[in-house]
Amino acid sequence: MRRLSTPRKHGWLLVAWLAAGFLQGDLAAVAATKGAPEVPRRGEVYLFTFFRDNGQDGLYLAWSRDGLEWSEIPPPGKSFLPPMVGTKLMRDPCLRRDAKGRFHMVWTTGWNDRVIGYASSEDLRRWTDQRELPVMMHEPTARNAWAPELYFDAGRDEFLVFWATTIPGRFPTTEGSSEDRYNHRIFGTRTRDFLSLTPTELFYDGGFNGIDATLFRQGRRYGMVVKDETLKPERKHLRLAWSEDPRGPWSPASPAFSASWVEGPSVLKVGGRWHVYFDHYREPQYYGAMRTRDFVKWEDISPQVRMPKGARHGTALAVPASVVGALLR
Repeated sequence: MRRLSTPRKHGWLLVAWLAAGFLQGDLAAVAATKGAPEVPRRGEVYLFTFFRDNGQDGLYLAWSRDGLEWSEIPPPGKSFLPPMVGTKLMRDPCLRRDAKGRFHMVWTTGWNDRVIGYASSEDLRRWTDQRELPVMMHEPTARNAWAPELYFDAGRDEFLVFWATTIPGRFPTTEGSSEDRYNHRIFGTRTRDFLSLTPTELFYDGGFNGIDATLFRQGRRYGMVVKDETLKPERKHLRLAWSEDPRGPWSPASPAFSASWVEGPSVLKVGGRWHVYFDHYREPQYYGAMRTRDFVKWEDISPQVRMPKGARHGTALAVPASVVGALLR
């Protein structure tokens, strides 16, 4: 009977077979990552938080170098943080950092909850236990607590927390101005530790049904983008107010600077220009942005914005590249 090989030949065949296997693995890895953004290592990049569908899966993340092309960061499971409090949804996630670099996040926990969700993290993978912040529990007729946002007031070393709520009968001049008799105003509280909250107060009343407020700082003044939720007459667009203090008082709101049927604004400075991202939630659903240098002249750059498929109402912020690099690696 003929031998197929000697033990020496078996050894060389085994080495060759293993080498080929490793080479194929390397080639497959290269093919799988071809065209993917390079993992950032230094400097600053942009991070975007968002949800999908009804918010049942939880937190999703994307990143960008230029504020236009956004690449999704693969989550460790269905999401980076599944919802566990309230009605167990995680809609409208707003993420901000404190002076020490820790991330804090709030979100809408349900359509008719009077609480909002809260958790914090150092690296966006390991999170504290989720907690309910009882921001409207003192108002028994309050219908909701939608789209909470954070703003870190560095001068006072505290966070502003604000959201939209309808309290029936509270603002009669605009009753019936939106669907299902929702009639929102922006309410807020302040905190340094998310354990002790100041009593909830009316944060902004522009004289219209307003939701989805977000704050930013430009030089010595503070801006607030807010959605005019009025349906009759149809508005559903973004407006802008200004203040010398992040607590207010606020100027009258500007005329609309966006199209109608947009929501979830988020403001990000990219180079010398400002991007105001928004979720166009009517068909066709897409993520777009308005761009400006002076908040007077606006450019619609929506055709240039590329967001992950299905992204809904999120928050954009600048972070160290090392944060995103660690997530991608």
